[in-house]
Amino acid sequence: MAEKKTSAKKTTAKKSSASAKSSTKATATKKSAAKTTAAKTTAAKTTVAKTTPAKKTVAAKSTSTVSAGAISTSSGAVMKLGSLKPAKGSWPKRQRIGRGHGSGMVKTGGEGGKGQTVRSGGGKGPSFEGGQTPWARRLPHKRGYSQKARDIGHFRARYAVVNLHQLNGWDASIEVSPESLKERGLLSSTLDGVKILGGNKSGKTLPQGLKFRDVVFSASALEALKAAGASLPELVQTETA
Repeated sequence: MAEKKTSAKKTTAKKSSASAKSSTKATATKKSAAKTTAAKTTAAKTTVAKTTPAKKTVAAKSTSTVSAGAISTSSGAVMKLGSLKPAKGSWPKRQRIGRGHGSGMVKTGGEGGKGQTVRSGGGKGPSFEGGQTPWARRLPHKRGYSQKARDIGHFRARYAVVNLHQLNGWDASIEVSPESLKERGLLSSTLDGVKILGGNKSGKTLPQGLKFRDVVFSASALEALKAAGASLPELVQTETA
């Protein structure tokens, strides 16, 4: 019985020692696994730190992109394709006319087709309406039709206008003409002629003895100038009377 007890004690001691060894091994494996994970994380952090400046440089490069149609040189200057020119003094290659498809001008040499399209000045004008009666011939013109009855801008004289109150303070020794009026800023353009109108303002008076040349007058302006003693050309008086 005593031998059986001792053998049982020995087996339990062996079992406990084996379990202790296995527990120490497990803890050792856990520690080694923790060390490897820590080493991996540190390595990943170092790689991320190394790769971040590369990303920044890539972003910096992408921001300094060259616009379409331009070429960046090594010195940093930008050369646009539209600004390229042949070298000064160089001669372009002569265009071979009428040498077939290989010349780039095909068989007709840039002259178009045959007949009407190949002639100098050929084709129809802008008023051609495909053969139908043109617009100018379809209008019901009457006998004695006058072009002056059409729009003012094309067939009537357009006058640059000066009112009488603008001549207030004019030097009587200077002749009133289209040139003198333009020099003093009263006219920007003389158009088809200069016409003096009778428009006046309160407090504005005409100088005595004004002289006029190459201008026409309205009826009211003519009366006011006669009353002021202005010298008027006889031809203008008889025409505008």
